Amino acid sequence: MQSATRWFPARGPEIETLLARDENFRGLCDDLAAAEEALAAAEQLPENLRTPRRREYEELIKDLAEEIAEALERANIFPISRSPKY
Repeated sequence: MQSATRWFPARGPEIETLLARDENFRGLCDDLAAAEEALAAAEQLPENLRTPRRREYEELIKDLAEEIAEALERANIFPISRSPKY
């Protein structure tokens, strides 16, 4: 949850709710946390490996953050039933 709330601090309660009820969302958040850890660990690599790994993990983190944002938006969509037309 910490990684997702760092990206979306104003949406903490929504993130918490979605984590509790959506396994796929939990997976996205876990992947984001793992990618952030891998990015931090990449700093210990030799320079010839560090730069490409850093770019790779930064792109992955960006993609995961976008997926989390989309999931949060989808979670806010509620079907509206319409009254039958006469």
